[in-house]
Amino acid sequence: MKKFSSGALLFVVLFLVTHFSEARLQVCKPSGKIIGKKPPPGQCNQENQSDCCKQGKSYTTYKCSPPVSGSTNAVLTINSFEKGGDGGAPSECDNKYHSDNTPVVALSTGWYNGGSRCLNNITITANGRSVTAMVVDECDSTMGCDDDHDYQPPCDNNIVDASKAVWEALGVSGNVGELDITWSDA
Repeated sequence: MKKFSSGALLFVVLFLVTHFSEARLQVCKPSGKIIGKKPPPGQCNQENQSDCCKQGKSYTTYKCSPPVSGSTNAVLTINSFEKGGDGGAPSECDNKYHSDNTPVVALSTGWYNGGSRCLNNITITANGRSVTAMVVDECDSTMGCDDDHDYQPPCDNNIVDASKAVWEALGVSGNVGELDITWSDA
């Protein structure tokens, strides 16, 4: 068996360290843009201060989310998962609606990860408090401004879209609109 020279071994070690360091440091970059369409009358539910797409406005899309760590930074938004709520259709994970009094969330596309977190709990921390919530849906970062998405823009890539129960458990009014949080898999 041939022996590696110390120079070749050093090269391999440096290559591996550099390669894996770069992979860890990669950030989630935009994947594209969509152009907003004006919703037909009555077709964009603005409950919980939801935005409606604006005609001609450019919206950034993402296929990824920032890397998940033991304590991942995110932005909490409010959503109704009830029938007729601003969440629109039934939840992706179980094809059901959920009460606003139940701690449930939708995660941005990258964190949703094709449903791999479906019906699993995450822990959300903010305002000196923590709450456990079940992942029941995707907050789509790749599409929006159409009937399937209630004519709302695509989600940013760092969103935890939560029911009123989550906000209440954190001791914060959902009227705030957005809240910086951390989350982790429970």
